[in-house]
Amino acid sequence: MEKKRNEIDNRYKWHIEDIIKSEEEYEQIYTETLMLANKIVGMKNNIVTNSKNLQIYLDTAMRCDYLMEKIYVFSYLYYYQDMFDEKGLKYKNKADKLLEKINVLTSFVSSELLSIPYEKILIFIKENKELEKYAFSLEKMFRYQKHTLSKEEEKIIAEANNALGTSTEVFSNFDNVDINLGFIKDEHNNKVELTNSNYIKYLGSNNRSVRKQAFNKMYKYFNNFINTIGANYKGIIKEDFFASRVRKFSSPLEQSLYSDNINVDVYNNLISEVHKNMPLMYRYFKIRNKYLGIKSHMYDIYVDLGIMPKEKIPYEQSINIIKEALSPLGKNYIQDLSQAFKNGWIDVYNNKYKKSGAYQWGIYGIHPFVSLNYEDNYDSVSTLAHELGHAMHSYYSDKFNDYNMAQYPIFLAEIASTVNEVLIDDYFYKHATNDEEKIVYLSNFLDKVRTTIYRQTMFAEFEKIVHDKYANNIPLTAKELCETYYDLNKLYFGKNIIIDENIKYEWARIPHFYTPFYVYKYATGLIAALVIASDILNKVPSAQEKYLTFLQSGAKDYPLNILKATGVDITDSQTIKKAFLLIEKKLEQLESLVDKKVI
Repeated sequence: MEKKRNEIDNRYKWHIEDIIKSEEEYEQIYTETLMLANKIVGMKNNIVTNSKNLQIYLDTAMRCDYLMEKIYVFSYLYYYQDMFDEKGLKYKNKADKLLEKINVLTSFVSSELLSIPYEKILIFIKENKELEKYAFSLEKMFRYQKHTLSKEEEKIIAEANNALGTSTEVFSNFDNVDINLGFIKDEHNNKVELTNSNYIKYLGSNNRSVRKQAFNKMYKYFNNFINTIGANYKGIIKEDFFASRVRKFSSPLEQSLYSDNINVDVYNNLISEVHKNMPLMYRYFKIRNKYLGIKSHMYDIYVDLGIMPKEKIPYEQSINIIKEALSPLGKNYIQDLSQAFKNGWIDVYNNKYKKSGAYQWGIYGIHPFVSLNYEDNYDSVSTLAHELGHAMHSYYSDKFNDYNMAQYPIFLAEIASTVNEVLIDDYFYKHATNDEEKIVYLSNFLDKVRTTIYRQTMFAEFEKIVHDKYANNIPLTAKELCETYYDLNKLYFGKNIIIDENIKYEWARIPHFYTPFYVYKYATGLIAALVIASDILNKVPSAQEKYLTFLQSGAKDYPLNILKATGVDITDSQTIKKAFLLIEKKLEQLESLVDKKVI
């Protein structure tokens, strides 16, 4: 049974009081945030009359955003640590309402700012040096000039956005609070509760019956509600098209990529390049089947190959492993990383009603916060390293940039985390004591490639297909969504895997589909990370220095430019080919070991 929150040792809980120490401080910050929003309202019709007024607005808005971030992050972290706690729910609702109110109050700003030519902004910056720190932010903002409406229309859209957005909350409650998957029999024939947090554990069981039970139990649950979930997800797609049409984008995909200044060709080319390299995954499944001695079903693809060392890896031991594994990043990196383990950055263990999954949330001027469900095994070490990659990216971006330039773009968000994972994989492989362990770590690496490059690209293709179907007036019934997803599974897994019918319901439990066109960034992130980590491990001159500069870049430039500075051009097919050549090398190593063992 899961522990209650108050049963977890405080040493393993994050220090969210570092953000806000008391309810009194919360109310003070809340009041000041609302006051600053009203101050902005008082600037209406005067923001761009001269450079001084523009500076006052930007300074005020930056302070308001920072305080809103403190309220929002604190409220959500408090809520996520126990989603059944009424106090946390009150904080969350209060933060949501404040954000909604501020969005409505300040909805006129974009239209007013963008009512003048960009050339006039450049003149303001030239005559007022205090505006120089906002120059790139203003450039990015003015890219939206042709996608911004009148003040009255923007206010209507802000009000509409408050009414919309419930689909995401409905799914979150359904998937985290209301979910009841029932029970299965574990490896010892004990009756155990199946949950979101332990599903992957049982799907990776060495007992095939356990894997099959977990798989079928999960998708039976989602099948029972598939029409409701389908209607709910269709609501997100409708919102996407509403937003893109009123903003005069050609599609929701274009709108999603626009803020990062990324052409839709990058998205489409990723899908195309992955399709070209499907044979590598088909080959991997063939190797797995040979090792396991079975024709794999969908519920077999998460089981480890080889024999994982039996020794558990306690959390304290994982700290030493991570420091050693990440040592190629340099002494300063490890020294800065050490703060995470002793200064309350990490919420280590699961507790009842804690938000499922692992994640990181940085907050400027405080420190990053990491949530785990640590289980004393290799996967938990890898997950911790992954989230610490995010945390260190946030830490360095905050340290080396002003607030308005610190939040690195989402397109780059998965690179630091996956660099860490590649380094962890390399460490475990090099410290393997026999061929069986090497098979484990090589297959884990290739599973990461499967789940992060191939699987996330499959998700990205699913999103593109269903949005295109909606645009072409094809009814998005639950049946249509399920059949589309099932056909993609057949394409991505090939003939070496038996594509069980229940997999067609999997789309219904993917939370990232409620953040449209996001998941492709996991794939591009790992492709970039493979190239970066390989250069660092091979001690390519200046590779380490370029990577650390990347971590410190924040939002100083458009993401593709920041990435190119590390020597990685994700728009170049040669970069993607380099990553797949590295994958093929790992595949050959695994194939050789499996052939030797099976023969």
